[in-house]
Amino acid sequence: MISEIQFQNELQLIIQNALREDVGDGDHSSLACIPNYAVGKAKLLVKDTGIIAGVVFAKMIFEQVDPSLKLETYIKDGEEVTNGDVVFVVSGNSQSILKAERLVLNSMQRMSAIATKTKSYVDLLKGTQTKILDTRKTTPGFRACEKWAVKIGGGENHRFALYDMIMLKDNHNDFAGGITNAINKTKEYLKHNSKDLKIIVEARNLDEVKEILQNDGVYRILLDNFNFEDTKLAVALIGNNCQSESSGNINENTIRSYAECGVNYISSGALTHSVYNMDLSLKAIE
Repeated sequence: MISEIQFQNELQLIIQNALREDVGDGDHSSLACIPNYAVGKAKLLVKDTGIIAGVVFAKMIFEQVDPSLKLETYIKDGEEVTNGDVVFVVSGNSQSILKAERLVLNSMQRMSAIATKTKSYVDLLKGTQTKILDTRKTTPGFRACEKWAVKIGGGENHRFALYDMIMLKDNHNDFAGGITNAINKTKEYLKHNSKDLKIIVEARNLDEVKEILQNDGVYRILLDNFNFEDTKLAVALIGNNCQSESSGNINENTIRSYAECGVNYISSGALTHSVYNMDLSLKAIE
């Protein structure tokens, strides 16, 4: 996984790019009708139910826009919210509050939706040893925040990107001339380049699981689109040789059954690519 410094740098880049995209050479709506000395307050109002996420990120946005803005927080990241709740109140320069408004709302609405969905999956796995993972199926340019939201919802992060873990999927294996060739070439590559990266290998059937197990150095086997019976057989074959992960069209109706097959992890792209934004608004306080 990436370091905390790398993660914080990603967050700053997201904020900088989003402000460039949204503000440009100025918020002319506010500049046109609100004096630059005007001050005010606004509250983050919840009009939905779920798990709130992005409060800390909102503070980072406000600080980037105007360090003099003050945030009084009433509900923290990861806490349940319902219609009518006030998450925080921001006070200070009115133009600055309006300049940050849309970026704060867009970020928190999506992050809260992801945290809420993740929490629902975590709840479905209670009583099992299986943990839920996200994927790289994220919104371009917003990955750090979406993976952060998964953590807030109680899930765990898979690799952050292509550079922090090896993942040999079906196309890699086919292009490399087979699973064993792909694994051997990967180990040679890592040694030659003095890289210490964990290796995950995808299996499409039980025969491929057996072939992967004949090779040393595999950290986890990804069971892609396996049915329940084959998943149980694969878990028995894998034993303590390495970790196991189920993936492929797993949803609320099937996730518990896959967990009961004994896999260590279940990865789901739906955590980040199939959510409905939480309804939030920033309202001026008279």
